[in-house]
Amino acid sequence: MTKRAVRAARMFDGERLVDGGVLVLLEDGRIADVHRGWAEVPEGWSVRDVPDGTLLPGLVDAHVHLCADAGPDALGRLAERSEPELDAVVEASLRAHLAAGVTTVRDLGDRRGAVLRWRDRKVRDDLPTVVGSGAPVTSVGGHCWSMGGEASGVDGIIEAVRQRAAAGADLVKVMASGGVFTPGTDTTRPQFSDQELTAALTRAHDLGLPVTAHAHALDAVEQALRVGVDGIEHCTCVTATGAHVPDELADRLAASGVAVCATLGTDPAVVTPPEVVAMAARAGLSEAALREGAATLYRAGVRLVAGSDAGLGPAKPHGILPETLVEYVASGIPATAALAAATSVGAEVCGLGRRKGRVQPGFDADLLLVDGDPRSDITVLRHPLAVYRAGVLARVRHEDAPR
Repeated sequence: MTKRAVRAARMFDGERLVDGGVLVLLEDGRIADVHRGWAEVPEGWSVRDVPDGTLLPGLVDAHVHLCADAGPDALGRLAERSEPELDAVVEASLRAHLAAGVTTVRDLGDRRGAVLRWRDRKVRDDLPTVVGSGAPVTSVGGHCWSMGGEASGVDGIIEAVRQRAAAGADLVKVMASGGVFTPGTDTTRPQFSDQELTAALTRAHDLGLPVTAHAHALDAVEQALRVGVDGIEHCTCVTATGAHVPDELADRLAASGVAVCATLGTDPAVVTPPEVVAMAARAGLSEAALREGAATLYRAGVRLVAGSDAGLGPAKPHGILPETLVEYVASGIPATAALAAATSVGAEVCGLGRRKGRVQPGFDADLLLVDGDPRSDITVLRHPLAVYRAGVLARVRHEDAPR
């Protein structure tokens, strides 16, 4: 039985950052105990000391596409891949997330249930925990139709939801509006009627599954809020004149308790191709508009989670969630609120709030160790010192490897 301890200067426990030292004991894949202050290590426990480090729960990326390889036209090329090829991409994607400190992901769109099949065959404690939706439910020819989730009419949508439940999905994702990367779809308009979206929600809830809605269009966000979905992805509120989150709508989103994933975060080292910039511009999306929208949602008290949309292309590689948090903070969101969005709140939205997202006895020993204080410099998350998955050291920076 391996007994490990981690001692650091401070801890983000999932809600707040606590100074004055912390000692966390890990045993059998769980957090055995948490001691505040500079406590002594019990006899027989190996310890890792980081005198100016911060210990956090492993991060939760609430919006990824594991079977997309982050290359050009990553979603469009999914149809070309065999099942073994998709399996290999999923595993490589998960390893990239783990190296970045992400120990839980929510996959919101694979091709014909590939991620769900992989998970059923390969439950792995050495990779992040996977929560998955299967292929997103979309209109005929709608956003991401090539993933195999097309449905039309109330009966068709009800059947699509039933199929996802039968395949073991943890939630249902509905493409409530068009999207940037699917030519011919409209980011300014809903893809389904209220009746269809309500049917999806009712059937999913009857089967015990939450529903999250991809919604760029302002009208689609309004529709999703009106019918009572559990989550909204992007929430950019696009109209024919651009993207803007109205203060009054943000207030209603906050009052509803719906979880919103703003999907900020790109690799600053990647130059976005002109054609992608043009597509985003046509959709009314810009970095400034996305940051302003996230700030508006935060100020209103909306329940924000952190998700990167990883896998979509070169600017959205797997393991990019630290950049999501950097952009949250750059938008005016306090570092502790950004961290909560990526830990305790994310775990709750993924249905794992009783075992992940907090540094608390009895919780899974999924932990992230960084050098420095993320309150004063959120970019310390870009360079993890160590990542623990189920109590096992998954990754260390070479110069900090334990002797």
